[in-house]
Amino acid sequence: MEISTLQQARYRYQPKFPRVLSQELTTIALSPGTPTESIADQAALKALFKRTYGKSLVAVVSSTGEPHETLGRKLTLGVILSGGQAPGGHNVIAGLYDGLKRGNPQSRLYGFLGGPSGLIENKSQELTDAIIDAYRNTGGFDMIGSGRTKIETPEQFAASLETAKKLQLDGVLIIGGDDSNTNAALLAEYFLDQGSPIQVIGCPKTIDGDLKNEHIQASFGFDTAVKTYSELIGNIERDANSAKKYWHFIKLMGRSASHIALECALQTQPNVCFISEEVAVKKWSLSQVVDQICASVIKRGEYKEHFGVVLIPEGLVEFIPEMKQLILELNDTLATYEKELAALSNMTDHLDFLGKKLSPSAKELLGSLPADIARELLMDRDPHGNVQVSRIETEKLLMGMVEKRLGRLKEQGLYTGKFSALGHFFGYEGRAAFPSNFDANYGYSLGLTAFVLIASGLTGYMACVKNLTAPAEEWIPGGVPLTMMMHLEQRQGSQKPVIQKALVDLEALPFKTFAAARDIWACTTSFIFPGGIQYFGPPELCDKPPRILELEHQGRL
Repeated sequence: MEISTLQQARYRYQPKFPRVLSQELTTIALSPGTPTESIADQAALKALFKRTYGKSLVAVVSSTGEPHETLGRKLTLGVILSGGQAPGGHNVIAGLYDGLKRGNPQSRLYGFLGGPSGLIENKSQELTDAIIDAYRNTGGFDMIGSGRTKIETPEQFAASLETAKKLQLDGVLIIGGDDSNTNAALLAEYFLDQGSPIQVIGCPKTIDGDLKNEHIQASFGFDTAVKTYSELIGNIERDANSAKKYWHFIKLMGRSASHIALECALQTQPNVCFISEEVAVKKWSLSQVVDQICASVIKRGEYKEHFGVVLIPEGLVEFIPEMKQLILELNDTLATYEKELAALSNMTDHLDFLGKKLSPSAKELLGSLPADIARELLMDRDPHGNVQVSRIETEKLLMGMVEKRLGRLKEQGLYTGKFSALGHFFGYEGRAAFPSNFDANYGYSLGLTAFVLIASGLTGYMACVKNLTAPAEEWIPGGVPLTMMMHLEQRQGSQKPVIQKALVDLEALPFKTFAAARDIWACTTSFIFPGGIQYFGPPELCDKPPRILELEHQGRL
């Protein structure tokens, strides 16, 4: 297989990791903290997780007592990549593998193919030196593939245990986001409930950055994704400043939270950037969102700057209260009248039927939307019955509304500038890039940490690494009980345990830094061109963590 020059060079990169994990394994120990509680719904979750609730935080430390031999025992583990791709996932597996083999060369690691379904259906591959070495420091999840299957039925749980027993596994590492790690918690509880000693550990993965809290400072993949998007945004900004004739509307990944948009704004300084969480708190209407873009277009037009860049989070439409209400009503109506709607032959009939079922305000809003946007709102739902917001071309919706609004202002003599817009959606471009040094180091460190947790006998934990703004050698590995991050959420008609998503904190320093500068960006050309990810050079250039992480750390100090 032919590989690029960069890939050959990345094979030679040696990830940096916490100093404590480089010690002799017999001198490494776990230091437990105090027992924990879930973030909410404590009584209900304690009843659901009778065997794994209330565990203590743990830190990986240098042992001062007798040597520990448990990390050197022979183990057989399984690993699962769950959900969307995130750069650094292969290094998590490499770190787990290297830890296993360092502990005992006879240890074995199986990769489950295609995500959680591989565990359910007993589809796996033993991972060897040759396989691991072919994927070190590379992006994507193509080593073993990924999938979005959830282990949720009694039959699926039973099949998962049967597979683990057949392979004689001691433990399973599930690499995924909040839903995948919730699944890990449920699987850990189920195994114990069935009298099985097989351990389950989770690992924080998502480019969206919404799996974070006091103990999980970042999810791997976020840094690479935002640097990839920021390079593209910077390129467009440079092009816009050169041609001086287009407004670029760029939609970015991030359905439930706007961390990607915020980080990219801090890195590139666009003219306009919306943070969905702020839109929701301030209850901005769709019209008010359009007003803000128009204000920037008009002001910049006064300076003869008929160009600009607007960043839009993928999930923005769900945070605009009137749009959120429309989507909720559509979700319910489409589910309730599924058979009746299936019998209708065209979009006009669909809209007429729905118009009779929606509230007057929702009906009016749906009727005011461009036909193609209305059609996207009626597309097939996801497995949870929700609209698939990535298919809604929010950038085109706003482009059209801004153009129409400016046209009316021009007729009234209130606007004399020029406006021409182009739309973009940056999504898959960032999910499988070569991981930045930060993500390569972080993923590898998480894999090593997961090995230590499993070899030490823990289950129902998420591997964590703290102090991420320091050099990697000073990072602090440990484990967080999965139930500690949970609350109950209404899903598909019932209360279910889930790990809480982390939204952008409007009171924290990253958002405040952005908010303090955006009025200047809206009027002036303040673009920053970050360029491509740097893999070779001084640490301050190549190993730099996300701006959000730096500002959060600075805020704590």
